[in-house]
Amino acid sequence: MLDGEMRNERLTSMQLLRKAPALYNGAVMRAMVMLPTYNEKDNIENIVGQVLEQGDVSIVVVDDSSPDGTGEIADRLAAEKPGKIHVIHRQERGRGTAGIAGLKYAREQDVDCIIEMDADFSHDPGNIPQFLEKIRDYDVVIGSRLVMGSRSQRSPVRRLISSGANIYTRLLLGWYIGDWAGGYKCYRREALRSLDFDVFYSKGYSIGMETLYRLVRNGSSYVEIPIEFTDRRRGEAKFSAGEIVSYAANVIRVRFGF
Repeated sequence: MLDGEMRNERLTSMQLLRKAPALYNGAVMRAMVMLPTYNEKDNIENIVGQVLEQGDVSIVVVDDSSPDGTGEIADRLAAEKPGKIHVIHRQERGRGTAGIAGLKYAREQDVDCIIEMDADFSHDPGNIPQFLEKIRDYDVVIGSRLVMGSRSQRSPVRRLISSGANIYTRLLLGWYIGDWAGGYKCYRREALRSLDFDVFYSKGYSIGMETLYRLVRNGSSYVEIPIEFTDRRRGEAKFSAGEIVSYAANVIRVRFGF
């Protein structure tokens, strides 16, 4: 077989994988995707559309009163697809508290699992079927930037920050997970229902790390799958130096309980 034919065969297989609904106990896996947003008017409509193409999936948008009108766009989309798109409007700001609000809401819905991902296309919606395939056998599926087959298209500075955060976290929390700091994960609903979010420390981007650590400490099974991570192409990045300090402090608090 020629190299070109082999590439085409692999591509066709991947396309089939991305469109095939995952099965869970003989039924189609029902998933709710949680999208925290702040000033994502350039991305929200496209990301919602692409997520809904991935199978039996619904969405909860958690908007922190975006001044650019993201929340209003989400409301319009929800009105167009009732039951498929849910919207939470918050006055508070923060990736961590938004994540908690969304996960709390999603775990009370009639779904089998919950996926958290960013709304700026740094996470590819096309990976959702792979998450749904793996979650049949694990409590948590981690979208990893650090396992074989993963790719990360980021600026050198962001790559350095991400690598440093993961090394630091692995030193304190354990080397058994490669990518502690990522934000693309899938959780079984039952696993999330075991967590008491009211005792969480995270207000910002450390929410993914803390959720994962608490679940694993509770005995949840997990697996890492390769993803491609890309820096946002539209809109403004919201990561700051303050988030780095907060993340580092929360790793210590989670590990030692203070």
